[in-house]
Amino acid sequence: MNLISIAVALLLAFVGIVILAPIYIGLLQRLGYGKQIRTDGPESHYGKAGTPTMGGMLVVVVVLFLAMALRLEGPATLTPMLTLVGVGILGAIDDFVNVRSGIGMRGRWKLVWQTLVAILAAFYIWNHFNLTGLNIPLVGQIEVAPAILVAFIAFVIVGTSNAVNLTDGLDGLAGGVLIFSFVPHVKLAHVDLAVFCALIIGALMGFLWFNVHPAQIFMGDSGALALGATLAVVATVNGQLPLLAIVGIVFFAVIMSVVLQVLSYRLWGRRIFRIAPLHHHFELLGWAEEKITLRFWIVAALAGLLGFTIFLVSIDQLQVVQ
Repeated sequence: MNLISIAVALLLAFVGIVILAPIYIGLLQRLGYGKQIRTDGPESHYGKAGTPTMGGMLVVVVVLFLAMALRLEGPATLTPMLTLVGVGILGAIDDFVNVRSGIGMRGRWKLVWQTLVAILAAFYIWNHFNLTGLNIPLVGQIEVAPAILVAFIAFVIVGTSNAVNLTDGLDGLAGGVLIFSFVPHVKLAHVDLAVFCALIIGALMGFLWFNVHPAQIFMGDSGALALGATLAVVATVNGQLPLLAIVGIVFFAVIMSVVLQVLSYRLWGRRIFRIAPLHHHFELLGWAEEKITLRFWIVAALAGLLGFTIFLVSIDQLQVVQ
């Protein structure tokens, strides 16, 4: 693997975001693209109203521009790039509607668009890479019928996209966790895809420069939805989709907190958490925003390390069997 190419890609993306972000933030402020805060969330967030949103679009644009400039080609990188664009457009529309109405797009329409992109990506990956099953960590490959496999891949792409979006509720939270989720794939992927992941990591590092508490700009759906879907596609292309449950454990915990909260209230009329998603529950317990973010980052870093270790152990077992 060309470590120099990876390092250069990461630095280029970081520098690009750091240079362009102040200009972009100023433009959003002049256009009035300020986030409208929902009144059913923690009261401590009310002061964030008006903070420029749609910051994720800058990440998407910089990553795509550098990917084309570096001539990252081939199906392994084309699929996540197109996913980044397709879902990024959806997220940008949702951010725009939120700024204008304070509500955002209807959930059903977002889900339809996400599902369409996910099915197309899943089918293309299955067809081009001749996927016949799933690589289960420490177990091996399990054969899966094509229709079920494509449906499962699409389900994970949509689920991860929405999980990252739900996690984007505190300053710097989603961006930091995404970095630790993409890092293992730099080592797992072939050169072009590794460089693409490095571009995303560098861009997210640059974005965090302005997104950590107190945030000067929010990621918005244009970044959270797109990067979540892209993470799932990268994991699929790498043949490590089930490993995403470990590497992305923070995202899984956040979306499951919402699912469990809804089910518990509808079935028994009780709430498991004071409020969902999970990070807001800790806010109401009295944890400072910075403490929640940093602790989630630590969990994400450990999860990334654990996932990568399991991958290495699985490879060693396969070599012994052969």
